[in-house]
Amino acid sequence: MISLLSRSRLPRRAVAAMTMLALGAGLAGCADMSDTALSAFADPAKYDYYDCKQLETERKTISNKAAELQGLMAKAETGAAGSVVGELAYRNDYITARAQSKLVEEAWRRNKCRETPPAATTPTAAVAPPAKDKPARSRSGSTAY
Repeated sequence: MISLLSRSRLPRRAVAAMTMLALGAGLAGCADMSDTALSAFADPAKYDYYDCKQLETERKTISNKAAELQGLMAKAETGAAGSVVGELAYRNDYITARAQSKLVEEAWRRNKCRETPPAATTPTAAVAPPAKDKPARSRSGSTAY
């Protein structure tokens, strides 16, 4: 009975502050994840049977995704309570992308892959040849189109 009375006497702001403190501590624990914990976010055997061409495509895709998520997290931090929103909305996806990137890089090194050189661009014709169309018909003034 006494604990019920003491709980009701606590100001609502103090309860809200303690809740926010606990939430912040929980999020801070996720922020400092090491590389060993990253493996929980990606399948370690996913890229074992990929060839170099597939790995190259995956590397680019994952790199672009991680950069996009990092940009979204940075953009979210500019707003009010943005760091919390950024953590909640994008952090798990970002951690997964980092873990996948690490696994793709390991497979890339294991397969001794090399970057494909950019394709040589061939000069295109400046003017296209004229199309062979039917001869133009003359329109008479009495026909409605």
